[in-house]
Amino acid sequence: MTQKSRFKISRSPLEAVIFTIVFLGIFIPLGIKMGGENLLNTIMRTAHGLLLNTVFYLMSITVLTGALSKLMSEFGVVSLIERLLRPLMKPLFNLPGVAALGALMTFLSDNPAIISLAKDKSFASYFKKYQFLSLTNFGTSFGMGFVVIVTMISFGKPGGALIGLFGAFCGSIISTRIMQRSCLKSFPELDAPVVADGPENAEIQTEQQESGQKQSIFLRCLNAVLDGGKSGVELGLAIIPGVLVITTMVILVTFGAGPDGYTGAANQGVPIVPWLAAKIHWVFEWLFGFTDMRLIAFPMTTLGAVGAALGLLPTFNAEGILDGNAIAVFTAIGMCWSGFLSTHTAMLDALGFRKAISKALGAHTIAGLCAGIIAHFLYLLVSLI
Repeated sequence: MTQKSRFKISRSPLEAVIFTIVFLGIFIPLGIKMGGENLLNTIMRTAHGLLLNTVFYLMSITVLTGALSKLMSEFGVVSLIERLLRPLMKPLFNLPGVAALGALMTFLSDNPAIISLAKDKSFASYFKKYQFLSLTNFGTSFGMGFVVIVTMISFGKPGGALIGLFGAFCGSIISTRIMQRSCLKSFPELDAPVVADGPENAEIQTEQQESGQKQSIFLRCLNAVLDGGKSGVELGLAIIPGVLVITTMVILVTFGAGPDGYTGAANQGVPIVPWLAAKIHWVFEWLFGFTDMRLIAFPMTTLGAVGAALGLLPTFNAEGILDGNAIAVFTAIGMCWSGFLSTHTAMLDALGFRKAISKALGAHTIAGLCAGIIAHFLYLLVSLI
């Protein structure tokens, strides 16, 4: 490859022009309203504050939860829970019992964990093809669930977090069922086994469980804690771009000026999102119980990255708008959506069925909204008791 061809730009000039217009169309009005110097200072200070006060906090949670989840896996707790959940899988999700292991894996880690599990032929042999594709929706509904739950509880509203967990569970049923129905309707040929001659009674075991019998209890604990903590660090590092870039942009168009006006301080902006949401405020008030339209920023951010959405919580809490209902709705939507717009396409591509991407996205959008609505009304019901 020559030096010239290596740096050859294949992008259309029109694309560059459109991007420049959109980019300037966003930041010039913000600069006019806030002042150019204040805008730049706010961006830098907001990102810096998110890195120090939010990212490292979330990383500490991911390290601890990573270590705990690895311990649970090492000593068979995950396997035990999977066996207990098997009877629920067929009637609720129309999935074989082993799919419960996929939910646990994504709950303890992140969405792509379901794909690494699906690559196991012995695991895939339990499924029909349309069920196999619905694993993207099923697994995503529980993505980063452990981190989300622990983070929500840390704000002093454990009841709201548990109600949100139930809402996310309901959303997972809705998403998985809609996905299966859509796939069967559009692609009838998917009503066939993934692997016709696969093993019928294969047991899924991890490498750690197989090798763990040769080690002492102390070494197994030590290795599990260190390996799990390391995976937690990797997950914590992975959420940094989303938290810093996406959350900073969301804050810029969600929050307003400080008490002294625009000073270039962190967490200032132009409240465009609340202004737009206020035009149809009755929808969000009735469906989700949001009394402050700035709360809309959380579900919007969750579409791209739930880690970035969690970065909004300290600011909401400081503003005094983070109540039990918001925690319940955020937990439900945060778990159910958990950045599905950024992972669904890659996950279905990995499974080799891009044709179902639009169906998966549509089903999961509906399910996330339903999860938030269920969590809100269940919170109201529990509050009356």
